[in-house]
Amino acid sequence: MGINFDDLKNKAQDLVEKHGDKIEDGVEKAGDFAKKKFGHDEQVDKVVDKIQDAIPDRPGTGQPGTAQPEPRDK
Repeated sequence: MGINFDDLKNKAQDLVEKHGDKIEDGVEKAGDFAKKKFGHDEQVDKVVDKIQDAIPDRPGTGQPGTAQPEPRDK
């Protein structure tokens, strides 16, 4: 019995699609913590922005994000 990476990928995509707003909030909080702890505000903000841009838009929410989910075989 091995690890089914396609199944893991599909589950991760589903979670991001359903909870992208919560993930974005968590990334923002982690960035704030890193800035307080280590400084380097500009670099941390760039990383936070890149991560948030990788989270797909959620239909009808108006949430920011530019990445589109990959189509999945059903």
